[in-house]
Amino acid sequence: MDLNTPATRAALLPRRSLLQGIAAGGALLTAPGLIGRAQAQAGDAIRLGAPFHRTGIGASYGRWYERTANAALKIVNEQGGINGLPVQMIVEDDGTDPKRGVEVIEKFATEHKVDAVFGHLFSHVVAACAPRAGELKMPYFLCSEGHALAAGQFNRYVFQPSITDVKSQISSMGPWIADNLGKKVALIYPDYAFGYDHRDNMTAAIQAQGGTITASIAIPPTETSFTRYLPRIPFDTEVIYHVMVGPAVLTFVKELGEHLGSRRPEIFGFIDSLEAVPLNQPQLAFLENTYFWEAQPRYAQPDQTEFDKFYRAAVGVDDSGATIGNPQDVATFSHMFSVWETLFAMKRAMEMADYRGPAQKIAMLEAMESIPGFDASNEFPQGDKIFNGKTHQSFGHQHISKFEGGRLNVVHSTTIEDTFYPDETDYTKMSF
Repeated sequence: MDLNTPATRAALLPRRSLLQGIAAGGALLTAPGLIGRAQAQAGDAIRLGAPFHRTGIGASYGRWYERTANAALKIVNEQGGINGLPVQMIVEDDGTDPKRGVEVIEKFATEHKVDAVFGHLFSHVVAACAPRAGELKMPYFLCSEGHALAAGQFNRYVFQPSITDVKSQISSMGPWIADNLGKKVALIYPDYAFGYDHRDNMTAAIQAQGGTITASIAIPPTETSFTRYLPRIPFDTEVIYHVMVGPAVLTFVKELGEHLGSRRPEIFGFIDSLEAVPLNQPQLAFLENTYFWEAQPRYAQPDQTEFDKFYRAAVGVDDSGATIGNPQDVATFSHMFSVWETLFAMKRAMEMADYRGPAQKIAMLEAMESIPGFDASNEFPQGDKIFNGKTHQSFGHQHISKFEGGRLNVVHSTTIEDTFYPDETDYTKMSF
């Protein structure tokens, strides 16, 4: 299938009717075992395991992933569930830890006996859990951004149907960075798999534009002070490219500003470095006129869709990306849509397979592989997507936003075609 033509893209995105008549509202967070325990009998409900990062370095993401998933689950059940069955979500904390993550996957399979698992974000946890999910023949839907899935490192039970991977993101934005900001780039990234994806793909993207990498600085994601790393940025650097995660992201950007002062190179960051961080802080003033990648813009834009409005209301988030009534409680807005959309992607595949239990598991997975894409809607508020059933990876729009006056304004959006790269695997040739 040639994904690189507008005609193909149009053909791959059939229109779907929008969800209508749903009362928007917040959702209660679900404690482990509060719903979905084994009291019920097989076939009376669809049970989904949700291994959220309630603790550890991913806790800020986990809190918002859980809140968003509950809001989506509420809508699904108000619409009659999936194939007439109510949907239950069982939450377990993986501690953002690979070992604990594997234990949770096993618990979902043996104790909770769920139909599928979704919600993992941090790539080092995903890397440990995906092989075990395959061994357990557990459908495992990622809400991550790592490239390992599309690179063929996992198995046929693993999908990433709603959020794009780092290679897709960077390959679409690398040319813009080189053309508009500079070609001598210093990379700062977390010292684990997600960071290596950034390092490898941004290096390739800049070199493809005739540029060079002046420094490649890996920082442990548990680091609390960054001053000893920043002097490694060479003086001839034209662009600092940064992506950082964990509880010390605000410290990172503050110390970066203190180190650079007023005579700084251009700066391009992934919003990961400021997810869940309020931007109206004096310490962040140095970010004025710098740029960030966003998957879904935190601030409502002038061309905001009705789908974005619906989604914000359902999750309880205002036009600045914070909890309604609490501007300091900022969402991980550029990532958390993935659990919302992934739930609806699973719902679509289950409906196609008339899924009612394990007997339809393979049919459901094959249905997921056959879905060509998703149209922008209340179900998919981030926007149109093309899904590659061979690589189990979704492709969508990316946004470059400029920090201006204490907020982020979108200055460039890619096409879906900009994000394509050649297939590196074909999971449909693997056995179940």
